[in-house]
Amino acid sequence: MTKVAELRELGVPDLERREGELAEEIFRLRLQHSMGQQEAARKLTDSRRDLARVKTLLRENALSASTPASTTEA
Repeated sequence: MTKVAELRELGVPDLERREGELAEEIFRLRLQHSMGQQEAARKLTDSRRDLARVKTLLRENALSASTPASTTEA
């Protein structure tokens, strides 16, 4: 399980790469889980949470890049 503080240190390209890796891992774990491998269940949950964290950080970065730096109109 990846901590959010560790993910915040990564740049956008690294987060996008990590997102792709996690998506592939989730796909493989879903196959393993469907074949009855018990250890895949917990890893699947952890990977889904990590993917959600990465997507959240990517969204935060996109929103902060699109908002103007200073909007002090009264």
